[in-house]
Amino acid sequence: MVREQIQDRGVTDVRVLDAMRRVPRHLFVPPSHQFHAYDDHPVPIISGQTVSQPFMVGLMTERLSLKGEERVLEIGTGSGYQTAILAELCGHVWSVERIAEVHEFARRNLAGRDNVTLVLGDGTEGYPEAAPFDRILVTAGAPPEIPAPYIDQLAEGGILVIPSGDRGEQTLKIVTKKDGEILMKDDIGCVFVPLIGRRGW
Repeated sequence: MVREQIQDRGVTDVRVLDAMRRVPRHLFVPPSHQFHAYDDHPVPIISGQTVSQPFMVGLMTERLSLKGEERVLEIGTGSGYQTAILAELCGHVWSVERIAEVHEFARRNLAGRDNVTLVLGDGTEGYPEAAPFDRILVTAGAPPEIPAPYIDQLAEGGILVIPSGDRGEQTLKIVTKKDGEILMKDDIGCVFVPLIGRRGW
């Protein structure tokens, strides 16, 4: 999976590739879907949610440019697979999930990881209790106007990676905060489940 679906498509960060080799993806999907855990597409989990395509996990993680000590906020815990990859690469991950059943599924999958804090709540509000964050990763499709809490909770020099667009299709956006200014650039097209909440859809 790592070689053919991720590395061969241009993800070159050695730390990201190694982390994805270490984290067994099949342990983050229900038994009924484990046969497809390493396929080149999103995989259903529970409550209508999915675990993202392996390539998107690798690409979005690489775009965060993690060095090892960062405080990271993840919006949309899902199965916890992306969370586990982040936990291999940074100082601490706070991950917010809105669906209680999915939150508990991730909690079981991430048991034993002491640098992960799971939060049940509205991810469109970020997580002000632990802000600011060096990195923010949103794993659901946001509206064209990026929710203000993500910008407000991003530390100086921080990076926000977020799919933004309409409910059916988005563009991955890389947002940086430098000298108080917000710089934004478009990356690749993508499709994620909608970002639901007060400041989402």
